[in-house]
Amino acid sequence: MLTRLLPAAVAALWLGSALPAGAQVAPSVAEAAAYGGMHAAAWRGDAAAVRRLAAAEPWSIDARDAHGRTPLHAAAFAGQRAVIRVLAEAGAKLDLLENDRYDSVTIAAVADDGQTLALLLSLGASAKQITSRYDGTALIAAAHLGHAGVVRQLIAAGAPLDHVNNLHWTATIEAIVLGDGGPRHQATLAALIEAGANLEIADRHGRTPLQLARSRGYAAMEQMLETALGRRRSTGR
Repeated sequence: MLTRLLPAAVAALWLGSALPAGAQVAPSVAEAAAYGGMHAAAWRGDAAAVRRLAAAEPWSIDARDAHGRTPLHAAAFAGQRAVIRVLAEAGAKLDLLENDRYDSVTIAAVADDGQTLALLLSLGASAKQITSRYDGTALIAAAHLGHAGVVRQLIAAGAPLDHVNNLHWTATIEAIVLGDGGPRHQATLAALIEAGANLEIADRHGRTPLQLARSRGYAAMEQMLETALGRRRSTGR
C-alpha cells in the first residue's frame, strides 16, 4: 500500500514548494494510510468498492476528512478517474470546497492533469468557481504554474478570463509575476491573449502586464503583449 501512496506524497511535496504559502494540501501518506470506507476506496482507485459504498452508505459520498476533503477531492488528488465517474453517477457534489477552499477542478488544474480536468468538466464541474484563500480561480492557479494546456481547457469551459483575486492579480498578471518568463509561461500568456483577456488591468500598484513583463526582463512576453496591444488598438478591440 505504501508504495502506491508514495507518488502522491511526492506530488504533494512538489505542489507545496511551487505554490504560495497556504496552497492546496493533498492527503499525506499518514492521512491516506488512515483512510477508511469511501475515502480509502476513492484514494486507491477502487471503483467497485466506491459503487458498493455509495449504495450502502449514501451519506459517505460527500463525507469530509479532517481537512474537509471529500472522496471526490481525494480521487482528484490521486488522479483516479474511474472513481470520479462513479462518484458523479452516484450523485457526488462536484463543486464542493475543502478547508482551504479548493475544488476538484482547481486540484486537477494545479496538478496539470488535463485528463482528470476534462472528465470533471464533462461531468458538470464548473471552471467558474471562486476558490482558495486568495479568492482566485482554477484559471489563475494554472496560469501561475504555466500549465498552458490546462489554461486552454479552462478557457474553453468558460473560466472567467479577467477575474481579479485578492492579491489584485488576474490570470494574465500571475503568468508574468509568478512565472519564469520561459516557454511554458509564454504559451500560457499566448492562450490568454488569444482568448481576449484584458491586457490593461493593472495590479494594486497600477502596473499593467506589459510593465510587469518589462520590469522582469521577460523580453518574449513583452513583445507578445506589445504586439497584442498594438493589434487591438488598431482594430478598436
